[in-house]
Amino acid sequence: MNLDKIREAAERVARSEGLDVVDVEWKVGKQRFLRVYIDRVPKAVAPVSDEAGRIAATGEGAWADGGYAAISHADCERVSKQLSVILDVEELIPGPGYILEVSSPGLDRELKKPADFERFKGRLAKISTTEPVGDARFFEGRLAGFADGKVRVELKGREARVVELPIEGIRKANLVVEF
Repeated sequence: MNLDKIREAAERVARSEGLDVVDVEWKVGKQRFLRVYIDRVPKAVAPVSDEAGRIAATGEGAWADGGYAAISHADCERVSKQLSVILDVEELIPGPGYILEVSSPGLDRELKKPADFERFKGRLAKISTTEPVGDARFFEGRLAGFADGKVRVELKGREARVVELPIEGIRKANLVVEF
């Protein structure tokens, strides 16, 4: 089975619906599961000027906070139906029976790509690294963006500070749900 070809098929379907594929997983246990996580394509923030006409914010690389709607059940259903047909017609999953699950990545979504860390700048995240950075492997703080191959995180505590974590050294990163 070629997961790259399955991802390409999922991306074709998602694009046709104005959506984006966040991740594709294949899990085998008692049953065979293909999970496809979809999301809205983020909208860039338009440039904003202050009273003096200076550019106060730029759309380049910035994401609109809440500037897109959440994934609906109907979105998942449309992608699932179309992708299921393609998977069967192109015979991308060999053998009998599998379960296709299409869903949102969730409020505590995993962060993988540099664009994820930039998109969710300002949001609270938990990050663990494969090797210690400074004296720690686990970090929780506000995302401060991505630059030069490093994820920037604002940590709170007695002394607030910003740490830079090399993206290749990140084992796992997730948003933290805030209420």
